[in-house]
Amino acid sequence: MTVFLVLGVVGLVLLGISLLLGDLFDGILDALPSDVFSSAVIGGFVSAFGFGAALSEGLGAPLGLSIGVGVVVGVGFAWFAGWLTRLVRGSGSDATVTTGDTVGRDAKVVTGIPVGGFGVVRVQVGGHSLQLNARADQPVEVGTEVYVTAVLSPTAVAVTPVHPELA
Repeated sequence: MTVFLVLGVVGLVLLGISLLLGDLFDGILDALPSDVFSSAVIGGFVSAFGFGAALSEGLGAPLGLSIGVGVVVGVGFAWFAGWLTRLVRGSGSDATVTTGDTVGRDAKVVTGIPVGGFGVVRVQVGGHSLQLNARADQPVEVGTEVYVTAVLSPTAVAVTPVHPELA
């Protein structure tokens, strides 16, 4: 059981180092597809294998069964570590938020919109707050909720009130 516990601790140390410093095998295993052999996946497998086998052996299972349990648990945790690594790496976006991304979104008037003129609206897009010039078919007061209907230019949009005034 001691060997399995040592493997579990070594795997946790490898996993911790890879979380702090990044992939330790960067460049070494690039010939292999995907992130199958990243340090996070290997650390997850080794630690789960060690602790799973130690737990199984501690519960009285024979050595062969303990190793089998360790492999199954290790593969499960390795898959999870790989999935989590891909999720974290793929979560960022290099795409720049554009005015076109605001069409169809709700906004709030920051500076009143006069008839035939421009005001300013604030719209949220993907966690970004954009302030854009806005034009409307009718005068719109500060604080009014509006809906972005079209892009007029890279810095201006057309809006309409969410709840139009009843005449």
